[in-house]
Amino acid sequence: MTNKEEEKVILVDKNDTNIGLMKKMEAHEKGKLHRAFSVFIFNDNGELLLQKRASHKYHSPNQWTNTCCSHQRNGESNIEAGKRRLFEEMGFSCKLEEQFSFIYKASFDNGLTEHELDHVMTGNYNNDPIINRKEVDEFCWMSINGIKIEIRENPDKYTVWFKIIFHEYLNKMNL
Repeated sequence: MTNKEEEKVILVDKNDTNIGLMKKMEAHEKGKLHRAFSVFIFNDNGELLLQKRASHKYHSPNQWTNTCCSHQRNGESNIEAGKRRLFEEMGFSCKLEEQFSFIYKASFDNGLTEHELDHVMTGNYNNDPIINRKEVDEFCWMSINGIKIEIRENPDKYTVWFKIIFHEYLNKMNL
């Protein structure tokens, strides 16, 4: 895909059936349900690798979020997409396992809406990432309890979707 070619997302129904493609920005402007994924990478200490989104991102800049997330490309499996984006943003690869999927909808101040059927994947990695500065400004490892406290005390520091997905993760994993 060239830089001039706008990325497309996979529109889906509530059962995750592919019903077509749409330009990413158009899907977010119209709030159309589309397929997405979120990756949570943990180390052997049980800490989650977080990233701070780059300051020039078109939405949610300078906010902390999960290890990486994005949209599957047409014909790409969830795991393939997760591995691709993990390497693009964080500079490493590891085994990923899909944990669950769910639908959420979140609106932003800029008029865009995330309406996603999100596939949540986890993996394990014990080194620091080599972050892509076009995507990520900083990273940190944080315990689950540390994240719970941080989100409660400083909710504006975290992306809207991460707060939703993290809460869903805690519920699904009985944490």
